[in-house]
Amino acid sequence: MKQFKIIVEKHPDGYVAYPLGLKGVVVGEGDTYQEALSDVNSAIRFHIESFGQEVLEIDPPILEAFIAETGIAD
Repeated sequence: MKQFKIIVEKHPDGYVAYPLGLKGVVVGEGDTYQEALSDVNSAIRFHIESFGQEVLEIDPPILEAFIAETGIAD
């Protein structure tokens, strides 16, 4: 089983999720965190079925992912 790191963003109108380390653009969305994860999981499977296993071949692989925040003076 291939594991993916997923970014999930909360917006005023719902959640958006997207994987890291996959060739191409794949996005899922939903009204809840869990719906967005489920949708992106389905989108990843569809992406692989549509474009083949080559979309999994990224080099170098992503070992860790971090979320950071910084401020910029106006």
